[in-house]
Amino acid sequence: MITEINFDGIVGPSHNYAGLSLGNLASTRNLGKVSRPRDAALQGLAKMRANLERGLPQGFFLPQRRPDEGWLQQLGTTMADASAALRANAMSASSMWAANAATVSPAADTADGRCHLTVANLVTMPHRSHEWRETLAQLQLAFADHAHFAVHAPVPAPFGDEGAANHMRLCASHDAPGVEVFVYGEAGGPYPARQHREASEAIARIHGLDPARTIFARQSDAAIAAGAFHNDVVAVANERVLFTHELAFADREGFYAELREKLPEVEIVEVPASAVSLADAITSYLFNAQLVTLPSGEPALVLPGEAQENRPVWSWLQAHVAGNGPIRHLFVHDLRESMANGGGPACLRLRVVADPETVDPRFMATPEKLDRIEALVREHWPEEVAVEDLSNPALWRQVVAARAALCVELDLRELDREFF
Repeated sequence: MITEINFDGIVGPSHNYAGLSLGNLASTRNLGKVSRPRDAALQGLAKMRANLERGLPQGFFLPQRRPDEGWLQQLGTTMADASAALRANAMSASSMWAANAATVSPAADTADGRCHLTVANLVTMPHRSHEWRETLAQLQLAFADHAHFAVHAPVPAPFGDEGAANHMRLCASHDAPGVEVFVYGEAGGPYPARQHREASEAIARIHGLDPARTIFARQSDAAIAAGAFHNDVVAVANERVLFTHELAFADREGFYAELREKLPEVEIVEVPASAVSLADAITSYLFNAQLVTLPSGEPALVLPGEAQENRPVWSWLQAHVAGNGPIRHLFVHDLRESMANGGGPACLRLRVVADPETVDPRFMATPEKLDRIEALVREHWPEEVAVEDLSNPALWRQVVAARAALCVELDLRELDREFF
């Protein structure tokens, strides 16, 4: 059965607060704080388990091998000799945010009737620019059924592509043809616009999308400048519902008009700036919630605890649900470790519309498998990591051993190697 599957990134054992992401306000604000990798992974796994219990298909991706010695070798150095900055980049656990793994076009939208996935190049940020090789390897394993999937290498530099975090799809139902929306940036005050229009246009061509059902929308400069480094910090879509902040798009009226023309049944839920400021939207990650369709057919939001703690945000959400708006349910989760590094519920997952039976079962979650992963995390993941620990060889060895144990536990030993 064709359905939406959420693939969450398991938070890796090197999770830390090195503040590497320019324009991500939470990341820079928490620079130097002590992280808790074990808690971070368990919080993410708890969200996966809850979504399974809600009847939502759930998959996962493994954390990447860290430290990334192969990347350092390309730079002519090693962990022992590298600068503190390069060590931090080589130890980043940012692949946990699977929304940046790839852009996905379901089979109903593509010319050849297969689900297409293009790995994001993430060239704007050094700590993420070396993720794509291992991401590609995981996607090629998970979606190896060539009758149903086509997995593509990244768009070449210098055209920046940050994956599904800047891509939305609206449709009558997941298995029906949809309208794919690619959101790109041009300016953002002191911060770089990470998604280039040229990259989005290339992906649309590679996936064989119908131009009549494809939209390229520009993210507003104000949103980027306020800290919306990806579109999914200010807008999210699922089936016929677009949930967005009033200031998300440079030409919101033009975008809405084009969307209504291509999908007349679309329901646009716009949160006005007078009710929720950009600052409150971004600090609470209101729009970085998972907008999902429950088995009942009702839309629901999977939210971080910060959204409930923000008075304007929670007041707006409660009023929307009480007023019989399109979004009918609110589910709140503690994801404080991920949130402190700038990633909410939607950052942690990549959505793939497909038949779960066509996916390599090693990447699909079950309650029993999540039990095994949780037990392994409790045994092997560091309890705390300070930024200065990133220069400690003992931590490097612990991180390598922890991930290797996970690869063995999930029978994915082929991922326990260097990808350079």
